[in-house]
Amino acid sequence: MYRPVTASRTSLPLWMIALIVFGVLAILGTTIGLLVHFLAVENTTYYYKGSFTVLDIPYNSNYERETSPENNYLSKILETKMVDAFQSSSIYRQYINSQVITLVPDHNSVTANIWLIFKAPRSMKENTRRRIESILRQMLRNHSGSLTTDPDSLRLEEISKVNAEKIINNRCGRRARMSATYDRIKGGSTAQEGEWPWQASLQQNGRHYCGASLIGERYLVTAAHCFRKTEDPKNYTVSFGTKVSPPYMQHHIQRIIIHEDYIKGEHHDDIAVILLTEKVLFKNDVHRVCLPEATQIFPPGEGVVVTGWGALSYDGEYPVLLQKAPVKIIDTNTCNAKEAYNGMVQDTMLCAGYMEGNIDACQGDSGGPLVHPNSRNIWYLVGIVSWGVECGTINKPGVYTRVTAYRNWIASKTGI
Repeated sequence: MYRPVTASRTSLPLWMIALIVFGVLAILGTTIGLLVHFLAVENTTYYYKGSFTVLDIPYNSNYERETSPENNYLSKILETKMVDAFQSSSIYRQYINSQVITLVPDHNSVTANIWLIFKAPRSMKENTRRRIESILRQMLRNHSGSLTTDPDSLRLEEISKVNAEKIINNRCGRRARMSATYDRIKGGSTAQEGEWPWQASLQQNGRHYCGASLIGERYLVTAAHCFRKTEDPKNYTVSFGTKVSPPYMQHHIQRIIIHEDYIKGEHHDDIAVILLTEKVLFKNDVHRVCLPEATQIFPPGEGVVVTGWGALSYDGEYPVLLQKAPVKIIDTNTCNAKEAYNGMVQDTMLCAGYMEGNIDACQGDSGGPLVHPNSRNIWYLVGIVSWGVECGTINKPGVYTRVTAYRNWIASKTGI
């Protein structure tokens, strides 16, 4: 008769049982600890959108235009009030950012649509939202200053990160928070990803040729002299991002519109508009810059930034990554001095850089942006890289097409 093989049962030593129990408890304790930490301590970022009404403001359609003086003036006041309210509150450590996104004028009032970012532990999520609402309502009750606001008009709701980014990316001149310092184009430094989201590379046969600035879903502005060899749209493509190769979000060109008064070989009216075949999908690292009002003034001494993939020095090497350089606007009379450009700089042009040289745009930067942040840190296109003598030469700063002088021309061609 066959009998099955049976294993004799032996019990584990007590020390081994104790070790296993200890290990299980340790794993369990760590898991619970991490869970408690994640739910109660670890901060999560939350995004909100909201609105409230400012009373006793006569109807003016300019409040709706995102680059108008009226819009910027009222938005700045409201943003300052929000920052002050949150930074002096009990949740100041959780506050990250708040902005006015749009203003909607109505009969004797303006509705402000706002956008906020806070961080808070998951366990404090609802409490944080209530605190935000309470602080905003108190701010609206406080009628110090010239504005009267309606606390009962306040609306606030949480939104997803995707929707929050979409809201910001659809506005002009906004960008991710970057360091306010610039390191040292000639004398420039490498740009961070998403730092200059409107910068584009105009390419010929897959090679960077000129810079350009995104101003709408299908429109860019650049220099007319970039098309002195050929104006055929089929010969060019446009790409974005910080690298010129491989091309990022490459687009084809439908039409090139060169200023009617531009003459090849000359410097005046050096501006062109590019119409893309398809819309650009705005993202964190690719969206439009603001165009200034025709009446906007950028005085001498104002700090501006020029960006591009141009040579690092005259006839020098070209960078792989986008470069940025801080420069200052120079008075036209100074720029037109005998030892400088001797009267060649016209009113439709703008000088920027340093009379002592060193930091400047260079070959390959043509058509690219010269930008300026306003008091709300919203960036405006001040100039288009146009011409100069070599790069960073003493008494020969960069000369740019003055965008305000062509604001109406751009509007006539693009509707923007």
